[in-house]
Amino acid sequence: MCTLKLGRYVTFIFVCFAIIHSIALGSAYGIQPTFGCVISDHTWVQYSTYFFYPVLVGLLPIVIASSFSILAYHNVRHIVRRQLPIVRRKLDKQMTAMVLMRVIAFVCLVSSYNAYRIYATNFPTSRSMPMAYAIGKLLQTIILSINNINYIINFYIFIIFSSRFHRQVKLVLVKKCWQRCKYWCCSINNRIESENNVEPCNSQMESEENM
Repeated sequence: MCTLKLGRYVTFIFVCFAIIHSIALGSAYGIQPTFGCVISDHTWVQYSTYFFYPVLVGLLPIVIASSFSILAYHNVRHIVRRQLPIVRRKLDKQMTAMVLMRVIAFVCLVSSYNAYRIYATNFPTSRSMPMAYAIGKLLQTIILSINNINYIINFYIFIIFSSRFHRQVKLVLVKKCWQRCKYWCCSINNRIESENNVEPCNSQMESEENM
């Protein structure tokens, strides 16, 4: 149903919406002496609590990802019943396993961050309590690090649950990258050896000319 042209239009619309939304939400933040940089407007606090973090950032992406994973699972069950080559069936099963594990990882990694942001928005910790403020910052750093894993975990999920992807990575890293590095190191060593061999010859020729 989706063409490349329609996909470009939709992507452009979402990018514009994200930029405008980020500017509007960022303008609601203010620097307070006791709490630091927090949302100062009560309307934006309610918006972040009841729509932005639980729906726009949390529930909506989870629902979309889960819907496509269910469609992928349904597609694989439909393919198994059809008379298709075994290789095609294996590839579709691997793709479905990759999508399902990606959705599970996405839900686990994003949910904790959204829950923390809702709590931190409504109950900011004052700097007048150093211990509680330090614990809050430590917790924020840990949860933010867990949330950032969501953007780097694709490679590891795919390499674990897809034998074909694993073989392709091994082919690229071992047979191509390693061979190029090995060839590059050997060529440098050969240049160094040739230069070392040339220097004695030049010194010998100079001594013969002096004689």
